[in-house]
Amino acid sequence: MNGDGRFYRLLVVLTALSGASVIMLGAWGAHWLDSPQQHVFDTALRYQAWHTLALVAVLMPMTDARWQRLRSVCGLWWLGMMLFSGSLYVMVLTGWRVGWVTPCGGLLLMAGWLWLARQWWCLIGDRRTAA
Repeated sequence: MNGDGRFYRLLVVLTALSGASVIMLGAWGAHWLDSPQQHVFDTALRYQAWHTLALVAVLMPMTDARWQRLRSVCGLWWLGMMLFSGSLYVMVLTGWRVGWVTPCGGLLLMAGWLWLARQWWCLIGDRRTAA
């Protein structure tokens, strides 16, 4: 992975920490959060959990060639997760309305999925021409 090896390792560690935080936040929300906005917290947690699993699926079988194509997908998901779920956590915990941050995070999550579809399409095409 050449110069991108550090970024890859960082994403793997951050993804593992995200998985651990899903468990910690879920336990905290289930046992100690007493908020009329519990459903907002649950939404943030659910989106974080699904995208953490998606990152695990993409990062685990990574090779140099796949990493070159899929690193932007991981970056979009990570930034989207931080903005979307993070802004909802902030809203529930502080009452602060974050306005445009949440939908921007959602757009980044969707962009990551669309970019993944394109990159997989290209990877399949590369395999066919190599065979």
